[in-house]
Amino acid sequence: PCVVGEWSHWSGCAEQCQPGLRIRRRYVQQEPKNGGEPCPALEEKAGCLEYLTYQGEDCGHEHVPAFITTSEYGKERKRRAASSLWPSDKEAAGYCVEFKTESLSHHCALENRPYARWMQYLREGHTVCVACQPPAMNTDTQRCSGDGHNADGGKILHWEAVGNSQCQGTWKKIRQLEHCSCPLVHSFIFT
Repeated sequence: PCVVGEWSHWSGCAEQCQPGLRIRRRYVQQEPKNGGEPCPALEEKAGCLEYLTYQGEDCGHEHVPAFITTSEYGKERKRRAASSLWPSDKEAAGYCVEFKTESLSHHCALENRPYARWMQYLREGHTVCVACQPPAMNTDTQRCSGDGHNADGGKILHWEAVGNSQCQGTWKKIRQLEHCSCPLVHSFIFT
């Protein structure tokens, strides 16, 4: 069978103060022979965001990651959030953002705690829908943190799964919609 070495350390972020990618690699020590087990993946990528410059100065947190959780939580949250702060006519004032997932850490696929199994459905290259609902909105801007409001389609944005900070990655904004239309397993909400 194929034999590979240990993973290298993760590389640093590609750019200072901007969401991007970090990479780690491992190398083949023995090629498979006579129909032996093929080699596993030799490279892993993960989302990356530094909050300090190389000089140790604060980046200013311009890029706050989008914190997401399963859309199932939104049903519970609506019931709990029916307060005077959000009158019922504003209850439907949310919006949906479609993103194309660029990278994610392997911790998402390994997650099997019952409340966090939704993370297993995150996949590189998939389109996901993320709803911004009133309880998560900033009351002044009427927007959710990390929604990529001012980002063009080519900008890499950072996200993190609530409940497992090691499940994180990057995505690019496709468009903003009034309502989400992704399958349930690819539907999330900003928290």
